[in-house]
Amino acid sequence: MQTANETVINVPELEPRLKHSTIFQTFNNLKPGESMIIHNDHDPKPVYYQLSAQHGETFSWEYLQQGPEVWNIRVTKNETANEEVEAVTVTHKEKGREIKITAPLLAPQIKHATIFQAFNHLGPDDVLIIHNDHDPRPLHYHLMSEHGEIFNWEYLQSGPEWWDVCITMKPLAPQAKPDASNVLQMQGVSKKGDDIVITVPEIEPRRKHPTIFEVFDTLQPLESLIIHNDHDPKPVYYQLLGERGDVFTWQYLQQGPQWWDIKVTRKDPNDTETIGQIAAKDLRKAEVFKKYGIDFCCGGKKTVREICAEKGIDATKVEQELQAPIQSVTTNTTMNFNEWNVDFLADYIVNTHHNYVRKYLPEIYGYMNKVAKVHGDRHPELLNIQNLVELVNKDLSEHIVEEEKDVFPLVKKIVQAKNANSAYPEKGSFAAKVVDMEKEHETVGNALDEIREISNNYALPDDACASYKLLFKMLDEFENDIHIHIHLENNILFPKVVEMEKSLA
Repeated sequence: MQTANETVINVPELEPRLKHSTIFQTFNNLKPGESMIIHNDHDPKPVYYQLSAQHGETFSWEYLQQGPEVWNIRVTKNETANEEVEAVTVTHKEKGREIKITAPLLAPQIKHATIFQAFNHLGPDDVLIIHNDHDPRPLHYHLMSEHGEIFNWEYLQSGPEWWDVCITMKPLAPQAKPDASNVLQMQGVSKKGDDIVITVPEIEPRRKHPTIFEVFDTLQPLESLIIHNDHDPKPVYYQLLGERGDVFTWQYLQQGPQWWDIKVTRKDPNDTETIGQIAAKDLRKAEVFKKYGIDFCCGGKKTVREICAEKGIDATKVEQELQAPIQSVTTNTTMNFNEWNVDFLADYIVNTHHNYVRKYLPEIYGYMNKVAKVHGDRHPELLNIQNLVELVNKDLSEHIVEEEKDVFPLVKKIVQAKNANSAYPEKGSFAAKVVDMEKEHETVGNALDEIREISNNYALPDDACASYKLLFKMLDEFENDIHIHIHLENNILFPKVVEMEKSLA
């Protein structure tokens, strides 16, 4: 529905599977400064979290009406420079954020709504400062009446021209964990095997999201609940992530067109598996990372959700594909390198990957110079690629010699000392070398990433000759081999030998 100035989305009137997509598509179509209104029969806060995850702080979220039957929210796409943006500043500190609201810069009709919105999203380490031209004491009473004594109110400045008030959240008092035996008495909640099933359409609208969160809070590590819904509840994923943190997995069991089933499992608190560790357990998973442009070798120390947040990738899609069986792979990745002895793995790296570099890198270098000479005037990007290939050729050739001369012999010394239960006088020397090796890996990895970006994923121009085509094919294959090569060292060989070295007397 379109009003004079705003689009109103009447969510209950939409077909379930179209509700969220309609909201996000409408938001994407807004121009800076334009607004839309979400009209719903329950608080659509999960949509706020999904918008925040996908678009950052590019919008404002203003409650016009908050229940009990109807919720109206005005969502405004921010302009790069306007009074509303300047009135609210966010500074990220070492712990938490400092949010400063200069109230006189805000339009009168949105002052309180803006402050309440900021208050509602305060974290335990966040600070909210209200800068005003009169004492905002009435806000104190308003917040007390709605939220109780959950916050601190401190005057930093008390007139006569300006008032500054600092608001922080009080530490939460320890609360008893919700009784798991009571959740089965909730509307729409039942038991199926070992899992709790929440049939969302059976629940009163304003109780849908609270029910999911209350049931989730009863889960012990590795216990699961299943969300059964008539549309994709992905916004709940973003709200769970925002309010509970990275403490769960989200697995699609069924994806429409009529029903969506999602299995939500509370993680083991000790499970902080990185991308590199995932690939080390099953290298076939690397095909998923390659598909999304995720660096699992040099960037292997990050978790899936950390790297997805950095790259703006939907983490639920990546996690879903990682959980699915790998049907086919493009490289021979069925060997379980993680179970090999480290000295044998070092020999394998030399015999397979170092020899590959020695055989093909000179050929790539020769073809690169030839293609740049012939096509460089029409495709100047080739000259940039040529410089990067020269860097890779120089650095990697020196790098593999250093590994074979200094690093891998240390691996064998450490293994021998471990097997003989003897003293190892050079303790700490291997860990120091690993730092240098990983830096060199990163240099080569970044250069290959840049080549792929400059070449637009090795896209060939219409006038590409046979040498041009062969060069790009060889670069693509070389990059794939380097990814496996660096992965075996960064994520398997080096960590295992470092731990082995630490254990020696």
